[in-house]
Amino acid sequence: MYADDSTIRRILTEMGDTWAVVGLSANEARAAYGVARVLQRYGKRIVPVHPKAETVHGERGYASLAEVPFAVDVVDVFVNGELAGAVADEAVAKGAKAVWFQLGVVDEAACERTRAAGLEMVMDRCPAIEIPRLG
Repeated sequence: MYADDSTIRRILTEMGDTWAVVGLSANEARAAYGVARVLQRYGKRIVPVHPKAETVHGERGYASLAEVPFAVDVVDVFVNGELAGAVADEAVAKGAKAVWFQLGVVDEAACERTRAAGLEMVMDRCPAIEIPRLG
């Protein structure tokens, strides 16, 4: 179990509305594209973070989390497991309040580091599933 319902609910309702979506590009076939749209529908501001720095869903993209020129509340991670830990570390450095690893993304060591730094952490879950499930 990589997150209980109370942690998930807290991230979705109390952590803030600016979500950096790492791995989000304009590729409509990718899961990140649809999940970002759902986040927007529920009132979140999405910030695309991808090496291509594309504008997605009307929001300007950035090549890295460090290049985002404003605070982000939650970092939603759509990269493979080998890269996810480094993204979690960048989220800590950026001052985010929470890190969310998408379905299939698990890194126990990154989770421990992130939580030790005082951030909330969810792994192997999808906010597009959790938002409607938790009401």
